[in-house]
Amino acid sequence: MSQIFREGLLDGQVAIVTGGGSGIGRATALELASLGMRVAVFGRRVEPLEETCALDPSGRCTAVVCDIREEDHVDAAVAGVVEREGRIDLLVNNAGGQFLTPAELITPKGFRTVIRLNLEGTWLMTHACATKAMIPAGGGKVVSITMTPHTGLPGMTHSSASRAGMESMMKTLSIEWARFNIRLNAIAPGIVGTDTFLTKYPKQFVEGAAETVPLQRLGTPEQIAWMVAQLASPAGDYTTGSVITIDGARDNHIGPWPPERELGEDGLPAIEVRRPRD
Repeated sequence: MSQIFREGLLDGQVAIVTGGGSGIGRATALELASLGMRVAVFGRRVEPLEETCALDPSGRCTAVVCDIREEDHVDAAVAGVVEREGRIDLLVNNAGGQFLTPAELITPKGFRTVIRLNLEGTWLMTHACATKAMIPAGGGKVVSITMTPHTGLPGMTHSSASRAGMESMMKTLSIEWARFNIRLNAIAPGIVGTDTFLTKYPKQFVEGAAETVPLQRLGTPEQIAWMVAQLASPAGDYTTGSVITIDGARDNHIGPWPPERELGEDGLPAIEVRRPRD
């Protein structure tokens, strides 16, 4: 059961969660299922999807193998959900990926690969769910998972470009599709302690990550899932076109405040006051 929301909050509704085989996607699928939603968990490999479904005691999660980069895969998979469930109330665009590398070493192929997965895949899923289910039904919700910091993330030029495109897409569609009562938002997590982050990224990067966050800790997949659930609930009915940043204030400042060094006698950062020249 959910640790935050009341039982049965989303009874009878249907969701698709892409990239649901691990991390934020898995936590989101399980949270939505615990609230009564029937959840189609999308991903390219069946084994992780089945692991997610096995963790769902309600039995409301269903594994759907789908490569969101391929239009025919997306169309068939989304149509299958509509045929089985009769509706799609929520799409969570969580599937995505990138690799940490200096910008000068990113090849055109590598750049296109990330753009195709993060940005084009989000578009294909959003368009399919809107045209096949939400517009005919008179409404629905889309939540796209992006990332921070918005000030720039060195080593992630390709991913930063694609995530910015996703956020802009949600804002634009929130205007165009307001007439269909489709609410679209983005959630921009900061550094979340997923298995992928903790095991696939350089050790030095991982070990120093929490120190860059004003709250001095990493986020959890569940904290992102709870925000998705809030947007899916009636509490999110008037929220659209927004980018909700969940990153412990990392978007605003690097590290703790005040800094542990350079403190004055009063305990505040020592600031040099420069007087204007005559």
